[in-house]
Amino acid sequence: MSNGSSFNEFLLLAFTDTRELQLLHFSLFLGTYLAALLGNGLIITAVTCDHHLHTPMYFFLLNLSVLDLGTISTTVPKSMVNSLWDTRDISYLGCAAQVFFFIFLCSTEYYLLTVMAYDRYVAICKPLHYNIIMGSRACVKMAAAAWASGFLNALLHTANTFSIPLCQGNTVDRFFCEIPQILRLSCSESYLTEVGLIVITACLGLGCFVFIVVSYVQVFTAVLRMPSEQGRHKAFSMCLLHLSAVSLFVSTIFFAYLKPPSLSSPALDLVVAVLYSVVPPTVNPLIYSMRNKELKDALRKLIQRVQGQHQ
Repeated sequence: MSNGSSFNEFLLLAFTDTRELQLLHFSLFLGTYLAALLGNGLIITAVTCDHHLHTPMYFFLLNLSVLDLGTISTTVPKSMVNSLWDTRDISYLGCAAQVFFFIFLCSTEYYLLTVMAYDRYVAICKPLHYNIIMGSRACVKMAAAAWASGFLNALLHTANTFSIPLCQGNTVDRFFCEIPQILRLSCSESYLTEVGLIVITACLGLGCFVFIVVSYVQVFTAVLRMPSEQGRHKAFSMCLLHLSAVSLFVSTIFFAYLKPPSLSSPALDLVVAVLYSVVPPTVNPLIYSMRNKELKDALRKLIQRVQGQHQ
């Protein structure tokens, strides 16, 4: 098999060979997937239906929930099906699609989290200019730029990765397809172009991370100067929610890709892959609704409306 085009399929990593544990894995992933669908679906519906939430912050949160739904739908269902039917295969095109959509959605989410940090900076550090700077047209342009950047990033990486000759078999050491695992199957030195692209993407990601950190340093400095204790508490609550989501997203991915080789083991790599691909999309709805009174009220109204229709 001289290059990837001669493969009809790849073999994904199986969680276990024991039938009972395969069914347990299916059940756990099913429960997690349904929780993610419910949580993100409720946020999308609440923000769409409640006109009080038609603000820049909740517009970006709606986009984030759509991205989280897409991310978990890219990886989890295929793994569930494989465990249920005791298989490991994924088609060549299916693998390429997983790589593309995972990079597309994760990149877009990271850029969107950067935009959300800027939104909090403007809201707290420049409140008098907030409506001008974060007008509806500006918000749409920022969100569109995040989606377009993520799409372009995914297109470049996927096209380049799957044009590389593969000489090391077709076994992927993850429960879903991702670029580092595909590159391990490549022929010697044929992956250097993709490594160059990864370095450029990493530099861009570092730039976004620095922007987020600088934004929040200024935000917290401004919050501490607020004379009203209630105002400080509300501002801290909103910013800590967003900072928690950023920390969860960034820390799991950074640990996965930057941990030293001495820490690598099949079990640890598997746990880390679950942490950065499954946990954030499931937990984000909880993070954003935990201390957010406006969102809680909107969700309560939505649930009451649904119950009223069924009575």
